[in-house]
Amino acid sequence: MSVTKQGETKAEDVSAHGSALDGLIERAGGLRGPAPVHLWNPAHCGASDIRIDHQGGWHHEGRPIQREALVRLFSTVLRREPDGSHVLVTPAEKLTITVEDVPFIAVEMAIDGEGEAQRLILRTNVGDVVTVDAEHPLRIATDASDDGLVPYVLVRGGLEARLARPVVHELARHFEQRGDEIGLLSAGHFFVIGRAEASVTP
Repeated sequence: MSVTKQGETKAEDVSAHGSALDGLIERAGGLRGPAPVHLWNPAHCGASDIRIDHQGGWHHEGRPIQREALVRLFSTVLRREPDGSHVLVTPAEKLTITVEDVPFIAVEMAIDGEGEAQRLILRTNVGDVVTVDAEHPLRIATDASDDGLVPYVLVRGGLEARLARPVVHELARHFEQRGDEIGLLSAGHFFVIGRAEASVTP
């Protein structure tokens, strides 16, 4: 399985991967791609009282949005603007929403292949399945509360997912040390997580 620039999964590649990845895709709700929001340039219609909290939960007017199908629908028309703001966009309108950290959480992972062919595949809480590679790199931020390192992955169009605590713990089993750096090999690239003495936290 692979992911195109627009985040669309190439279905013809799925059969080459094992049951762990198949299960991950199934739980993601099938193979799908987001709307082509990068092609839409409607007028800005103001701000909506929609907020994505630090844990990836969606809220409207202070109340959690309970309908998972609605959250997934909103996520497919989400776009990050050049100024860093987040908007819900259709061909007819654009509304700014509040995102406390990043819009998605990576809630499950699978490792495909071994050695230099190893790939890390992540599933987000809204159903995106993304391979960590040059176009979808890991980014490491510092947690100001304890100086730990927090991994993020670029999902699509400037939208990122923070790796959930269980995923970080599972990911740590695949870290390797090269010189004084600790990192992860995926899709032919070594993504540096931190220095050998640093810690990684969600």
